[in-house]
Amino acid sequence: MFAEIITTGSEFLLGESVDTNSAYIARCLREAGVEVQYLITVGDDLERLTAVLRDALKRSQLIITTGGLGPTVDDVTREAVARAVGRELMFREDLLEDIAAFFARAGRTMSENNRRQAYIPAGAIPIRNPVGTAPAFIVEIPSSTIICLPGVPREMEYLMQNAVLPYVRRRWGALQSMMTRTLHTCSVGESTIDSLIGDLESLGNPSVGLAAHAGRTDIRITARAATPEEAQRMVAEVEQELRRRLGDIIFGVDGETLEGIIARELAARGQSLAVLETNTAGAVAERIRRALAELGQERLLRASRVEPPIPADAPAEGLLSRARDFAEEAGADIAICVFGSGEPGHGIHGREPGRTFIVLCTPEHQTVLPFRYGGMDPHTQGWITTRALDCLRRALLGLPLKEL
Repeated sequence: MFAEIITTGSEFLLGESVDTNSAYIARCLREAGVEVQYLITVGDDLERLTAVLRDALKRSQLIITTGGLGPTVDDVTREAVARAVGRELMFREDLLEDIAAFFARAGRTMSENNRRQAYIPAGAIPIRNPVGTAPAFIVEIPSSTIICLPGVPREMEYLMQNAVLPYVRRRWGALQSMMTRTLHTCSVGESTIDSLIGDLESLGNPSVGLAAHAGRTDIRITARAATPEEAQRMVAEVEQELRRRLGDIIFGVDGETLEGIIARELAARGQSLAVLETNTAGAVAERIRRALAELGQERLLRASRVEPPIPADAPAEGLLSRARDFAEEAGADIAICVFGSGEPGHGIHGREPGRTFIVLCTPEHQTVLPFRYGGMDPHTQGWITTRALDCLRRALLGLPLKEL
C-alpha cells in the first residue's frame, strides 16, 4: 500500500506558514502500516492542483489532501478533485444542514458563501465534521482512493483519527506492520557514518537512512512485515549490526537525548554540576537544566555562567585550574567548561582556525580537549554544544574521552 499526501495553500509556498499536517498524517499512516512515498505542497491554484492530483492517481493507491475545503474562492480542492476524476460537483443538503448546525451551536450566523462547502464530487462518500465547518469526503475509483481533509490542524487530526484510519482499516483490511527505530549518534559527521554503514543504507527492507543535525547524525531503521513481531525482529537484527560497527558513537534511541542521559546519571550518582560557557552562550547549561527539571532534580545544577569568548590564540595552559576553581566556587562535584573563541574556525569564511577547549573536572577525570573550530554562529554553537554534552556523557559512563 503506497500513499501520497498533498497539502494545499499558497501560504506554505510563501514561507508564511509551516506545514505540520503532512507530518501528522504521515505518522498516522506509518503506524497503520501504510508507506508514504510522496509529500507535495501546491498553491491555491485550480489548474496546478488538478494536474498534481492526476499525476498522483497514476502512482499511488491512497491520496490524502489537506486544505482547500473552506468557503472562499481560493479553496479549490473540491473542484480540482472533481476534475481529476472526471465527475461533477454535487450539492448535498445534509452537509449544508451540518454546517448550519455548527454555526448555530457557536452562536454565529452562517454566511452565504458557506454553501460552497456543501458541494462534493458526485458519488463521493461524505465525512461529517462535528468540530468545524468543512465537510471532508472520500472519492473511490478502481485504482486509487482520494481522501480530502480540512487544513485546520484540529479538524484534520480529529477526522484522521475518527474517520480516515478506521476507513483505511475497513477498506484494505490487515495491512503490513511497519516499525521504525532511530539510533542517535554524535560527534561524528554524517559522511563518516555513511562510510561505515553505507552498505546497510542500500538494503531494501529493512531500510536504513541518515538525517544530519548539528553535531548529531540520526540513523533510521524501518521494517515492513506481516506481523509486528516480524518487523521488530528485522529492526533488531540491523540495529545489532549498527551497534557492532559504531559502538559508543551511538548514544541513544528514539526519544533519548544527550542531556537526558546526563541528567539521569547525575541523579543516580547524586552528583552536582557547574557549567561555564563562552561561545555557546549558555546552551549547554540550558539543555541540562531542562533535562534535570524533568526529573525534579534542578538542584543538581549548582551554577551556570556565561563569559566572553577567549582570543583565538589563547593558550590552553591554566584552563584546567580555572575549571577546578569554578567547581570549588560553585560547590559542585563536576564542572564542564567551554572556552571558545568568537572567531570562526578553519575553513569558515577563509579565516585562520578559531579554537574551543572543552574542559572536564570530575572525580575521575581532569581533561582539556581541544576542538579546532571557534565562532558563535548557530551551526558552530550547535556542534560545540553537542560535543561538550557528549564529553560529559562519556565521562559519566566511563567511556573513552577522545580529542575532538
